[in-house]
Amino acid sequence: MTVSKPHEEHQYLELVREILEQGEKRPDRTGTGTLSIFAPRPSKWSLNDNGRPILPLLTTKRVFTRAVIAELLWFIEGSTSSLPLSEKGVKIWDGNGSREFLDKLGMTHREVGDLGPVYGFQWRHFGAEYKDAKTDYTGQGVDQLAEVVHKLRTNPHDRRIILSAWNPRDMSQMVLPPCHMFAQFYVSYPRSSPSAAAATDSADSTTTQPQGHLHCQLYQRSCDMGLGVPFNIASYALLTHMLAHVCSLVPGSLTHVMGDAHVYLDHVEALETQLEREPRPFPELELRPEKGGSIDGWTVEDFVIKGYEPHKTIAMKMSV
Repeated sequence: MTVSKPHEEHQYLELVREILEQGEKRPDRTGTGTLSIFAPRPSKWSLNDNGRPILPLLTTKRVFTRAVIAELLWFIEGSTSSLPLSEKGVKIWDGNGSREFLDKLGMTHREVGDLGPVYGFQWRHFGAEYKDAKTDYTGQGVDQLAEVVHKLRTNPHDRRIILSAWNPRDMSQMVLPPCHMFAQFYVSYPRSSPSAAAATDSADSTTTQPQGHLHCQLYQRSCDMGLGVPFNIASYALLTHMLAHVCSLVPGSLTHVMGDAHVYLDHVEALETQLEREPRPFPELELRPEKGGSIDGWTVEDFVIKGYEPHKTIAMKMSV
């Protein structure tokens, strides 16, 4: 008798149910209030189904996929202004970049939209001195993302393939400290293949190696289960697919480790509706870039998502 594998989306749904039933009622910085638990069991998401590249987009409600892709490319560009996203119809950072919000933080000198040294700045210019969103930071700081690509290509067994957005020195300049803050990448090889211990430290070596599978583990300190987490799962899955593509690897898996996993009180009713729905198959992902293996220069049109047929959208208000 064949036992069918449970749909991976049930990991998310079961955690939401646990929080609604057992979560501690806690105040939060937005004044909305939450139900919260700490350090739930990590969730694991497959990015590959027998050779088919899979994107874990939740199906029990529609995820704003274009916004996920646009924000990820905005991170990769190192941008720190919400205006380029807003101009593309992606308004998720508008509240944090508004005049009212900046003034409330004492950032009266900042132009509207200037978010400070947030995610993209840390990914591409870690340690550089932040001035404003218009400054050209080319060559300044540590380009962590470029280092991740280099290590995946030249030393895939390295235990230091890390991407960190958490920079205590810069916290006071950010409109919001990073929620998804730390990712580690790991390349595995089939057990039947020769060990990749011979994997070279030189990008020019002609040694033939088995094709590795790329895995990502994300740590997220603050996890908004209603709006943020579905977005974050899709975003880091996409990033892992991109890195696999430019490094000639096979997408493997995404493991999501959470700290404070919470449901905002004004999302409870919407999530109860979502829990009544049955998950549908995850879509396939096709990447269409001809970038010469570069992580830079991608556009939204380079991502083709096939077979995404979710349940209808559930409206939830974003707390700022």
